[in-house]
Amino acid sequence: MKKHKVSYKLKVYSTKKVSRIVAKREISYEIKLASKLVLDELCFNWNKAHLEHRINESIDSNDKETFIQLSKQFQMYSWEH
Repeated sequence: MKKHKVSYKLKVYSTKKVSRIVAKREISYEIKLASKLVLDELCFNWNKAHLEHRINESIDSNDKETFIQLSKQFQMYSWEH
């Protein structure tokens, strides 16, 4: 059986002298992890595409210095296992 971590925030509202208590549940670890992995993948893909675009622009404009600099940055995105 899975263990779930639950934390509650209790708030007391004092309008019209009627107090209500509201409980809020924490998001599960699996959902947090999955969302973080998806965001990491999206950022990685965007950064890689952006660098490719800048490299192509430097090739089109015959800017050798920028090409070399961007190529060094791109090496970590093209590393294969």
